[in-house]
This record gives sequence, C-alpha cells and structure tokens, in this order.
Amino acid sequence: MRFTLIICTYMRPHQLLQLLESVKIQSVYPDEILIVDGSTNDATARILEANPMPNLRYHLVSQNDRGLTKQRNLGITLSDKNSEILCFLDDDTILEPDYFSNLIATYANFSDAIGVGGYITNEVNWTKTDETTPVSASDFTYDGWKRKDGSRFLTRKKLGLDSDRPPGFAPEFSNGRSIGFLPPSGKVYEAEQLMGGVSSFRRSIFGAVWFSNYFEGYGLYEDADFCYRILHLGKLYVNTAARLEHHHAPSGRPNQFQYGKMVVRNGWYVWRVRTPKPSANAKLKWHAITILLAAIRFTNAIFGKKDRTKALTESAGRFAAYARLFFDKPKAPAADKAVQDQ
Repeated sequence: MRFTLIICTYMRPHQLLQLLESVKIQSVYPDEILIVDGSTNDATARILEANPMPNLRYHLVSQNDRGLTKQRNLGITLSDKNSEILCFLDDDTILEPDYFSNLIATYANFSDAIGVGGYITNEVNWTKTDETTPVSASDFTYDGWKRKDGSRFLTRKKLGLDSDRPPGFAPEFSNGRSIGFLPPSGKVYEAEQLMGGVSSFRRSIFGAVWFSNYFEGYGLYEDADFCYRILHLGKLYVNTAARLEHHHAPSGRPNQFQYGKMVVRNGWYVWRVRTPKPSANAKLKWHAITILLAAIRFTNAIFGKKDRTKALTESAGRFAAYARLFFDKPKAPAADKAVQDQ
C-alpha cells in the first residue's frame, strides 16, 4: 500500500528533526512525507533544508490555515492522491524501526479497517501477570497485564463512576478509559477512538468527513470527535506492535487555564457527538465526573508537592468552563453538523 506521512508542526524544529531521524531508519519508508508548518518563523524550514530527506515536501501555512485541524485538512488536500493510507504523527514523537511496517500491515490483515493507531510505549509501566502475580485494588488489569491505576480512576471506582466499557470505547456518560489503558501485548485491539497524533486512516473516508473546524489551535479531543463521526464507515484498530515514544514538548501548548477550559468544554462537545441523546443517568454521571475531576485538580493545588500553580489555574479553567455550560453550550459549525446528521 502506498502511504503518506503528514506531520503538522508548530515552532518545534528540533523535535521535528528527531522524529524525522527515526523515520529515516524505518523498515518500510513512506512514499511521501508532507510537513505542514504553522510556525511564525523560518526555523523549521531552515532545519529541513539543512537535513534533506527522500520524498519530503514542505508547506508553510498562512495565518488563516494555522491550527491542528486546519493543518491536517490542508495536508490531506496536498497529499499524493495515489496514497491509499494517510498517516498522522505529532512532531514530538520518535518511532521504533518497524512502526510503519506493523501499522500498514494491519490494513491488509483487517480488511474492514478504516483507521489504525500506533502504540505509545514511554508513558505507562506495565507488568505481565499470571496466576501467581499479586494484584492490588490500586491496579488496573487487562488481557494478562497490569498497571497502576491513577488516583482519579480509583476515586471514580469508589463512587461507582468507573467506565463500564473496554479501553478505547466510550460509555454512554463519556469519560471512558483511553487507549493508553491497552497493554503492550503486541496484539491488535478494536477501538472506537484513536489518538490523533499516532493515527492513520484510509484516504477513501475523506471527502464527506474532515477534521472539524470547531476545534481551534491546540485542538484538544479533535481526534475523538473525528473518530466518532466515521464509525459508521468501518472499524478502527490499535496495533500495539506499532510502537513509538511521545515526549510531550511544552512549546505550542495552551496555558493551564485555557487547557482546563478545553478539557470541560471540548469534553462536553465530543460526548454529545458520540451520544446526542444521553439518558438522565448518563447526564448525572457526566456532570458528577466533571465536578469530581475539577475538584481533584484543585486539591492538587492545595496538597500537591509540585506544579501547584498549574494545578490551580487548570482547576479554575475547568470550573469556569463548567459554569458556562449552563447558559452557553458548544455548537457544531454548520459543515460539521451536516456530517454528524448523516
């Protein structure tokens, strides 16, 4: 299969170069590498000129096209029309040598796949389990593996607010377990959402469906929104053998107050994209979880040992966005609404 790698970047020339160095040594090399740059200076262009790579094309976007979802849509439009698969990577990731080999092979092995995600290896410590492995109440177990559960999920368990679906699937009240809760088993798992920065999709789905113009700039949860809107077209999978690291470069990210607002407001938006008419019980659980997580973030500011200012400003953003929902709920742009109603 011919495939294009699209990297949307913003003010991260050195992180981008690290990623491209890992692309160079891939066992299966992209037929096209398209850099869609939203930077406000020429540092990225200069570093690419000094480090040429086969099949690479560079495009600097205008101010009107700056922002993650806009740059992705532009990258799709600019990409080689003969590419069957379009791969997206965050500019602060680093690939293992067989990343593309395993990712692209998934489409051949699962003919109903319209999208396949990769697997981040450096964010969670997992332990293989067997009948003799001790498992505590603070552990999350799945498919013969265990990891420590976060304090937020431990609290949710005690309050009966834990997800009732597998990782990568959203319960009716949203706030499920992400694909980060899938273990490093080397298996392929079905999901209904992929992480946008380690994702790929068949070109054939684009045209009627694009990345939403509701999301601006950083675009938190834009990946969940897109995945939910294409579920009627086929299935999504995560291949845990398509491995990479994500190093979360701080540049280009919103401040903590804006981030807190996006967590709540964008979270409400994608919840209603997935579940337009939730039950009363689901509504109750969504609101309870939203308040709980904002309160936990606030206690981090009071009792935490580090980043207390960040925790305080993020919790303030969460509470501000939550209050706003009662008189100003997010609305999908007309173009996106037409797609959602199909």
